[in-house]
Amino acid sequence: MSRAERVAGWMRQHLIAAGARGFVVGLSGGLDSSVVVRLAQLAAPGSVIGALLPCHSDPQDEEDAALVAAHFAVTTVRVDLAATYDTLIAAAQRALPGLPEHARGTPSAEPPSARVPLANVKPRLRMTTLYFLANQLNYLVAGTGNRSELAIGYFTKYGDGGVDLLPIGHLVKSEVRALARELNVPSTIIERTPSAGLWMGQSDEEEMGFTYAELERYLDEGPQAVSPALAMRIERLTRSSEHKRTLPPIPNDD
Repeated sequence: MSRAERVAGWMRQHLIAAGARGFVVGLSGGLDSSVVVRLAQLAAPGSVIGALLPCHSDPQDEEDAALVAAHFAVTTVRVDLAATYDTLIAAAQRALPGLPEHARGTPSAEPPSARVPLANVKPRLRMTTLYFLANQLNYLVAGTGNRSELAIGYFTKYGDGGVDLLPIGHLVKSEVRALARELNVPSTIIERTPSAGLWMGQSDEEEMGFTYAELERYLDEGPQAVSPALAMRIERLTRSSEHKRTLPPIPNDD
């Protein structure tokens, strides 16, 4: 049995256990979502929805998502979240000046840091939309996070991290790429520069500060496989993102 068949079978088991009818997948045009949507098709033929959810996104992302949907004949739904995003951000930013000065603090002047609160709203709006669709159809939300990203918390809490199951959560990026070839994902998608699409020109590796190959060496071979400085950075990211991988803490009064 191939890896694709094993994962699809696992997904089917979870679908049956949940009493659900199918899967909804957020189609970003990237490698991970392309692999997951095809696995979902194998697990639940005829019961998969690919959701195109642009939000001031690079038009190429939507073109690539449409390419994947056409290639695999996936039924799609498109919801443009830009207006919703603009309304929410404007309302939230109007509210901030009403806070006491000591509560507001001093926002970071560094562009990447300043962008993060705004950028994280996008995957959270997408999560809300995916669950609206899933609840309407009695489907499960199939997430697209892989082992590499999950290990260091490279995902948005309650955004792309808010899903029902993670079919490729046990695979590092190179394994996802190999699985994509097995599943006949279009080569242009396989070779695309990985990006979460949080802002124009954003790339995963530039934001992380290291390559997926370096992270994979650390995960598979241990800290001795990379430079001490890189090992420290990865371990710091792992520690600081632990809250993303666990349920919220509850006090124990016993």
